[in-house]
Amino acid sequence: MLREILGEAEEKMEHAIEHVQAEFSTVRTGRANPGILSRIMVDYYGAPTPLQQLASFSVPEPRLLVVSPYDKSAMGEIEKAIRMSDLGLNPASDGHVLRLAFPPLTEERRHELTRLVRHMAEDGRVAVRNVRRHAKSDLEAMQGEVSDDDIRRAEKDLQELTDQAIARIDELLERKEQELLEI
Repeated sequence: MLREILGEAEEKMEHAIEHVQAEFSTVRTGRANPGILSRIMVDYYGAPTPLQQLASFSVPEPRLLVVSPYDKSAMGEIEKAIRMSDLGLNPASDGHVLRLAFPPLTEERRHELTRLVRHMAEDGRVAVRNVRRHAKSDLEAMQGEVSDDDIRRAEKDLQELTDQAIARIDELLERKEQELLEI
């Protein structure tokens, strides 16, 4: 029973880490990354559709992202959706593909994005600590059914899982900050 609680907590912490990683991939750095387009929804025949379902992406150069729509008639809507997004990108169309040139980030924008990324990491740490808190209360509810020593051991294991998860989030944050501050 204690192993189940710890296993469930570990799984939830892993989901929190994956969520932070996904959030980080949506933050624009100076180089082209198809992940930043993951939140863009395109009005495709009256239905909001994720851009990934309407086009393929390639990165021929570090600062250039090429979007190739599967349906050429959707080109105008895709271009409009990218322009309307908060990414600050201006797509150039040649009728077949859209080219997104990534301008270098200003120093002010780099620091702004660093603050944003730190906030995302803190949200991830809070999620991990919430998982720990819930698992700890589940362990304490087992008192009487399981020996106190087993509960203490499980709580120690839970704390180790928490420390590892927070360390992984900090590692992801450090990498993303380096990526953002890199010129």
